[in-house]
Amino acid sequence: MAKNYYQPEIETMPLEQIQKLQSERLVEQVKHVYANVAPYRRKMDEIGVKPEDIKGIDDLHKLPFITKDDLRDEYPFGYVAVPMEECVRIQSTSGTTGRRVVAFYTQEDLDVWEECCARAIVAAGGSNKDVCHVCYGYGLFTGGPGINGGSHKVGALTLPMSSGNTERQIQFMEDLGSTIICCTPSYALNLGEAIQEKGVKDKLKLKAGIFGAEPWTEEMRRDIEDMLGIKAYDIYGLTEISGPGVSFECEEQAGMHIQEDHFIAEIINPETGEVLPEGSVGELVFTCITKKAYPLLRYRTRDLCILTREKCSCGRTHVRMKKPKGRSDDMMVVKGVNVWPSQIEAVILKQGYQANYQIIVDRINNRDRIELQVELTPEMAADPETNVKKKENEIKTGLKSMLGIGVEVSVVPPKTIVRSEGKAVRVIDKRKLYE
Repeated sequence: MAKNYYQPEIETMPLEQIQKLQSERLVEQVKHVYANVAPYRRKMDEIGVKPEDIKGIDDLHKLPFITKDDLRDEYPFGYVAVPMEECVRIQSTSGTTGRRVVAFYTQEDLDVWEECCARAIVAAGGSNKDVCHVCYGYGLFTGGPGINGGSHKVGALTLPMSSGNTERQIQFMEDLGSTIICCTPSYALNLGEAIQEKGVKDKLKLKAGIFGAEPWTEEMRRDIEDMLGIKAYDIYGLTEISGPGVSFECEEQAGMHIQEDHFIAEIINPETGEVLPEGSVGELVFTCITKKAYPLLRYRTRDLCILTREKCSCGRTHVRMKKPKGRSDDMMVVKGVNVWPSQIEAVILKQGYQANYQIIVDRINNRDRIELQVELTPEMAADPETNVKKKENEIKTGLKSMLGIGVEVSVVPPKTIVRSEGKAVRVIDKRKLYE
């Protein structure tokens, strides 16, 4: 019989008990890191902080931050806190924005990570009666291995499909009765398109989806739910912290519960580093309090969001993070205006388009130019009344209202923009070619 990974003794713990547990684990973790991670010890010594100065979570603000650049500078072993013979796994970031970050795991770390993913699956309604269809990428990417392990712990029949080969994905969904689909939200839309084209939606048994690894809007959630006939749940994680399962949505779909027995979350001003009060928009910072091999303290995620402890109908008491509004390093400055891709996506989805779009930023004659290419839906393309120029103008008007600047818009036929089987590449910033 599979273990029940809804753990009320932990997930419904009163705040005072959560904070007591976090304080105890933080104190021990700081000692562990100071003794075994030379780069972080140097950071603490530089500001005159010793392990004995950290007596609980109220002292967390005294510790220095870590950034992805710090991890890259010490690649690959600098932040490893245990002897290498105790490490049994690595996972890695893609390295698309610089040198890779390689995260290390002990067996205990893997058990904790998989337990976190198991809790997320249970929160989405999963049990050992389900068929969990995992089409996140496997290998060095954390998505596939994390959810795969969590599904095993729940006792679900696990289909380790990985990404791509959409025809085969749909065949297995139909033949094996997949009930929970796990992938990036952009690939979920691709699957939805293919399922509609094949006309097999009514033959599928899907009831829920667990989607993460890239930003997605509430409008995109509704599109996915309509196309696949499911309830779509958000999940959050980073390779540097462990992978998916750091936080997850429950049936309320009103923010992701952070697993506070393993992680401490803060919101800071991204410019000053000041810790902000609950309800403020700022940069999310995580401290690992149980991870042994790669235990990061005050890691700056660059994700911008809000934390809330408002009561949740599911009974879980762990703090919730609202869906990230974007990343501080994803923000584009165009014509002096801060622009996030999520703002553009919200406009086009509100107007009835799907999330098949491309943003191109360029600099012509020393002036910034931003262009949006967005696909017509099949229904729009088939309607002889569709006026492309009128639709382009409608999108331009919506974007002008949202952003305050003009955007060139091109509406293109369906299937024009290259589909993604993993994380979608939404933005091409050609200005970097001139730097």
